[in-house]
Amino acid sequence: MESDLLEILCCPESKQELRLADAAELATLNASISRGEVRDASGKPVAETVSELLVRKDGARGYAVRGGIPILLVEDGLVLEVVR
Repeated sequence: MESDLLEILCCPESKQELRLADAAELATLNASISRGEVRDASGKPVAETVSELLVRKDGARGYAVRGGIPILLVEDGLVLEVVR
């Protein structure tokens, strides 16, 4: 993801800054997804692993980036509290 774009994006729920998840965070998240432990903000289980993720400053929510496009919908935000 281009840094210029990342600088202007924010969480659609809290308006906090977003940052790209690092490789270790993605590995932990994808392992949790594989175990069925991750839900989106609407409560649905997340089944698809993530190759890029934008993480909210407080670390509570993440937003997948699919095909270079950030999916910044509140209901599609991943609940990350269980992943930590």
